[in-house]
Amino acid sequence: MAFICDHKQQWDRPTAFLKAGIKFAVCLVLAFALSGILNGDECLAQDPKELYMKADLAYRKMVEDPSKRRYRQNWKACIEQFQQVYHNDPSGPWAAAGLYMSGKLFLELNRYSGLKADEKEAADIFSRIVKRFPKSRYCAKAQAELDHLSVNRAKEPVKTEKTQRPALVQKPENDVKDTVFPGAAVVEDLRFWSNPNYTRIVVNADNETTFTHHILKKDPSISKPPRLYVDMANSRLRKDMQTNIPINDDLLSNVRAGQYTLDSVRVVVDIKSFRSYKIFSLKNPFRIVIDVWGEERQTASESPAQPIAPGSKGKLSPGALAKQLALGVSRIVIDPGHGGKDFGAPGHVKGVHEKDITLQIARRLAKKIEKELGCGVILTRNSDRYLTLEERTAIANTKNADLFISIHTNAAKNRNANGIETYFLNLATDDDAILVAARENATSTKNISDLQSILNDLMYNAKVNESSRMAGHVQESLISRMRNAYPDIRNKGVKQAPFYVLLGAQMPSILVETSFISNPKECRRLTEGKYQDRLCEGIFKGIRKYIIELNPTAYSMNHGEDSQG
Repeated sequence: MAFICDHKQQWDRPTAFLKAGIKFAVCLVLAFALSGILNGDECLAQDPKELYMKADLAYRKMVEDPSKRRYRQNWKACIEQFQQVYHNDPSGPWAAAGLYMSGKLFLELNRYSGLKADEKEAADIFSRIVKRFPKSRYCAKAQAELDHLSVNRAKEPVKTEKTQRPALVQKPENDVKDTVFPGAAVVEDLRFWSNPNYTRIVVNADNETTFTHHILKKDPSISKPPRLYVDMANSRLRKDMQTNIPINDDLLSNVRAGQYTLDSVRVVVDIKSFRSYKIFSLKNPFRIVIDVWGEERQTASESPAQPIAPGSKGKLSPGALAKQLALGVSRIVIDPGHGGKDFGAPGHVKGVHEKDITLQIARRLAKKIEKELGCGVILTRNSDRYLTLEERTAIANTKNADLFISIHTNAAKNRNANGIETYFLNLATDDDAILVAARENATSTKNISDLQSILNDLMYNAKVNESSRMAGHVQESLISRMRNAYPDIRNKGVKQAPFYVLLGAQMPSILVETSFISNPKECRRLTEGKYQDRLCEGIFKGIRKYIIELNPTAYSMNHGEDSQG
């Protein structure tokens, strides 16, 4: 009997083990499934469209941040997110879109890295789209990319034993460090603005680097004109950038960039003639600004006064006044701050942004100046478009403006902060001024401190005294005008700070912080037409006082208004 029991137990044990194993496997599968759901496993919990939108958002954030797009791992992370769209649903409607974007990213990465492996990955992905998704709209797009790659390869010079030169540094293509160019700045493009007497050139890079500059004298023996060159250390040229840009104004012939050494870029400016130049850098993103000046132009204040036309009874139109009575101002550039992708400070009221308020105020001010003063007015932007800070100053300089007025709204973390203040370019006077300059420059307070150490060298043609005097008139008139209807308006006074937008301006220039958009009451006021009109009236009267100060006798005799208006 004992034997039978033992024998039965021996046969029952494998069955028990089998049942226990099955139970364990089922529990394990359920656990993994549950874990995937709880942990947000995208393959199980999200649809392809949502995955695509997340990938696209991650890609845009990376591209807009120069510090992020320098790292290869960030590019690969975005590529993998787009490829996950395909792997999640290989035959679904979003599969081709995810694959196509991963191929496009490999191409963009190739422009920075120069690695053939990245270009090959892109080509393989595009070929896969053409084969797997012939009815998708991305098939034609992928084929176009393949055709473009094929044409580019055909243009590459054929390397022979005679022409092929050994590379100075050879690494296998898969031996890539974390950065596309480890620690190097990528020079992305060259831009310029010019008139016969002034040219501004900007060299854009995706990362900060050191640089030196020198002038090379004319060398008749080799038919070389004078040249100004800037050497950027630890830098590489972006693969597809335009490296030679004609300028052909009265001062310069062209600007060109080249890979001077393996780890440095040289930017050369070919000179026709010039009087002086200044070079400085700005940050976030990093760029080098080259200002070149020719001989002084004749300003309105230097031109001889014209006789009053017969039959005018000693009166002149506002336009004739500005042009003929040596008042020194015939053209004013008004700069509405921010714009386009740069929203400026957010308002306390939802949906209100600085870029929209500044454009509204600038348009009103321009109409008032043209109508009542007769000066020509140019807006740096008359729509919701993005302009760099250095471009705004360049517009004022190249348009030969006599005054430059930049319009902004203030903001602070403290929602109770309020008031109006007017700035001119100089060293910052207090911590508040540094914070305002840092915000308007879209940079850090540390960068402002760095800028102040070299600001004295940048004050050439800044007309600090004239700017200070105009700022005083505008601030005084603003407060006087606004307090008639808004007695609680706080006068924050005239201040000075190093604003990028005012650097290099050749004319008296100011920046007006019209009110605090972060303050509940002032934000609502800034959206009101009546409040904007009063602001414009105050700024206008301040500008007029400044002009009258240049020649009060001529103004009072021929304009028929109280010179203290």
